[in-house]
Amino acid sequence: MPETVTLTINGQRLNVPTGSTVAAAVLLSGTTTFRRSVTGEARAPLCGMGICYECRLTVNGQQHARSCQIVCAEGMEVRTDA
Repeated sequence: MPETVTLTINGQRLNVPTGSTVAAAVLLSGTTTFRRSVTGEARAPLCGMGICYECRLTVNGQQHARSCQIVCAEGMEVRTDA
């Protein structure tokens, strides 16, 4: 098993340790705003276990994916909605 996987976050390639969640990868990329609320407030992971839904992103074209619950895979495409 490789030690890292490569994914793309907002058009930038990033290598992360195998087993990392998408939320961790996004934070490692330096991105701190995952999405915006309906009133325009910056949102980011809060609970880290999929209950709060604040970590929602677009992953491989699937909108509103809970990034704290998804393990990174080789070639994955991630887009923040912020």
